[in-house]
Amino acid sequence: MQVRECMTTDVKIINPEMTLREAAGLMREQDTGFLPVGENDRLVGSLTDRDIAVRAVSEGKDPNTAKVRDAMSEHIVYCFDDQDASEAASLMGERQIRRLAVLNHDKRLVGVLSLGDLSERTREQHAAEALEGISHPTGQPRAV
Repeated sequence: MQVRECMTTDVKIINPEMTLREAAGLMREQDTGFLPVGENDRLVGSLTDRDIAVRAVSEGKDPNTAKVRDAMSEHIVYCFDDQDASEAASLMGERQIRRLAVLNHDKRLVGVLSLGDLSERTREQHAAEALEGISHPTGQPRAV
């Protein structure tokens, strides 16, 4: 099964100048913990609910004034929409992440693949493979 067959396609891209409060509200509306961040027609990062909690709120930043740019992850891990879902699951496990940006070969965002998508829409083994890697202790503090 290709990634395009199991990914979520209704994805909102947020601006890095949006406040964290606005981004959190959008996460609530969209029922997601992950938002891609775009600027000047380019993907520049991603923001997770964990980023908001660990990089911003725990450091005393005010979510009413702090910007997405202040908490986002600048490095984006992605896969292509025509890749096999098992390859994407392996990548998620290797990188210990629960969500991947999905790009087409023009490098345009076309969706997001989550651990939940893999669990719901593919054979259980893909989700189990990803979860095994995600859950494996590395002995290192978790990157934020």
